[in-house]
Amino acid sequence: MTSLSVVIPVFNERGNIGPLVEEVVRQLRGKIAFDIVCVDDRSDDDTREVLAWLKAEVPELRVLLHQQRSGQSLAIRNGVRQAMSPWIATLDGDGQNDPADIMKLVAVYQAADDKTRLIAGWRTERKDTASKRWASRWANRIRQRFLRDDTPDTGCGIKLFERAAFLDLPYFDHMHRYLPALMQRAGWKAVSVPVAHRPRGTGQSKYNNLHRALVGIRDLMGVAWLIQRSHVTATTEMTSSPKR
Repeated sequence: MTSLSVVIPVFNERGNIGPLVEEVVRQLRGKIAFDIVCVDDRSDDDTREVLAWLKAEVPELRVLLHQQRSGQSLAIRNGVRQAMSPWIATLDGDGQNDPADIMKLVAVYQAADDKTRLIAGWRTERKDTASKRWASRWANRIRQRFLRDDTPDTGCGIKLFERAAFLDLPYFDHMHRYLPALMQRAGWKAVSVPVAHRPRGTGQSKYNNLHRALVGIRDLMGVAWLIQRSHVTATTEMTSSPKR
């Protein structure tokens, strides 16, 4: 891997996005060629002004602006589509993921076999509220039982994946929570790696447990249906001509 694009979806993160971008730069400069793509999902605080200031100071930074609020999955997808590198690292815009873990995921990928297309972060020591940890624990158990994706934590925002493999996946809202299962459905491998998790710096979480549970049930049924209806087979190209 010679280059990397870091995609960060952002919504109302005026106090977090500046320090996060600066951390990414400190962790990656001199180690790998990279660009950063921040996708603002129509923030209604002054996040866009902060991003404009950062763009003037950080040459690696590109900023995409949603013209209407569209959610985290589409922000990630649009960032990946505009990314300049064949491999993508994602981070949540709230600063709870540690950019120091990006190169850790890169090292795991470089040691993996050629079928591996996703390295997923695994928050082994969550720094969230007790209610969020409880809800996440049950959601992960239910998801694993239905999808059998062998992934302990799909909600972690830090991931590393191949751009082409990601863009080949079926898109739907909230798809970012099912990337391991979707990658496996496409015939690729996903590996989970323990990563750091930090308390939110400023602002408030954009999700509540009830809303996430209701949406998650519907999405889970949809992904399970996709997996049941999928079929992957290898192909080879004919190289010889028939004998006359």
